[in-house]
Amino acid sequence: MADLHKAVVKGLAEDRGLYMPERIEKLPAEFFSNMSKMEFRDIAYNVASAFFGDDVDLDSLQDLVYDTLQFPCPVVKVKEHIYSLELFHGPTLAFKDVGARFMARLLQYFIKQEGRHETVNVLVATSGDTGSAVANGFLGVEGIHVYVLYPKGKVSPIQECQFTTLGQNITAIEVDGVFDDCQRLVKSAFMDAELNNHMKLTSANSINVARFLPQAFYYFNAVAQLSALGHQPSDITICVPSGNFGNICAALFGHQMGLPVKRFIAANNANDIFYNYLQTGVYTPQPSKQTLANAMDVGDPSNFARIINLYSQNGQLSSEETHQRITSLISGATYSDEQIKETMRQCYSETGYILDPHGACGYRALEEQLKPGEIGIFCETAHPAKFKEKVDEILGIDVEIPARLAAFMKGQKQSVPMTKDFADFKAFLLAQ
Repeated sequence: MADLHKAVVKGLAEDRGLYMPERIEKLPAEFFSNMSKMEFRDIAYNVASAFFGDDVDLDSLQDLVYDTLQFPCPVVKVKEHIYSLELFHGPTLAFKDVGARFMARLLQYFIKQEGRHETVNVLVATSGDTGSAVANGFLGVEGIHVYVLYPKGKVSPIQECQFTTLGQNITAIEVDGVFDDCQRLVKSAFMDAELNNHMKLTSANSINVARFLPQAFYYFNAVAQLSALGHQPSDITICVPSGNFGNICAALFGHQMGLPVKRFIAANNANDIFYNYLQTGVYTPQPSKQTLANAMDVGDPSNFARIINLYSQNGQLSSEETHQRITSLISGATYSDEQIKETMRQCYSETGYILDPHGACGYRALEEQLKPGEIGIFCETAHPAKFKEKVDEILGIDVEIPARLAAFMKGQKQSVPMTKDFADFKAFLLAQ
């Protein structure tokens, strides 16, 4: 058992497991009746109150939410029955901005509460967008230092410059390996007694409840927008491009709170571990494969354990019963790089809408799986300009780089080279 304070500050539980809310509060029917008339930040505050209201005073929580949500997340019609939920209008033009900024402010709230003078060190592994979102969300936050671990040569140049050029309280660590190696280094650090005696450690990956839970705000807001357009929530299917499964996990928590959508689709790239679980009931982690949709290159998604816990009723149901409950609500899809390219070209040719490689997985899954009478929403998780070289080559266009991204590209890269050996990473942290 742990309160929210401990769960946020520690990140990972002592037994290497992930923290889960003791209970998930259902939101009242009146809230859903009024949701289509509410502003995004007020919707989010109601959801946040159900998640965090017992541990954070409500005035401070409202300030946290309002400070976090200073940009829109519009639903855009791409074609008949299919909408894009554009989650890339934040500071780093990626969906993780909300969770990262919210966590930074919540962690700072707890630090001030306890009058802490010791620096809190945030370790975060990234396969692309997490690093930039966390680095920018925590940039300049007093009392916190962030270490971003990323796989060498496996994030886009624009993604890389978003967290390697900042300086101040942000240190980028370039690991000679894949994302899973970065994630293993982070988890090993949390379990190392000597390191934890030397420095205060926490995580800002989606293993931290304060990072992934605020992403539920998106789905309530999306349903509110479609309801305002006259669509019935019970007809809505939500498709989430998935890597470490924090984003879809937040959506599933929202569903447990009463979000009245019909079903979900988890869209994978060639890293098809969850897809295979849905087909077989057996979870078999694999080494991650490098793909066009690099932010989803995860071979052992951390949040799978949360999904199992959520639908096994905290371990009370058998694995077969749990699998049946999951597959009754969630279907899967998996796409090769060639299929992703083909989808990007087809969508652009037919609609003029520019998909990034991750959003392409979500769009294609809806095209293939949407049933008559259903309305589909897919998450467009990052601005296509973050993958400019790939998008330009695939579509034969010149994607305009937004001013915010262009500013990052002018900075000087600062990163620390690192092997994937934990002993080297530990030695580096002990020297800090």
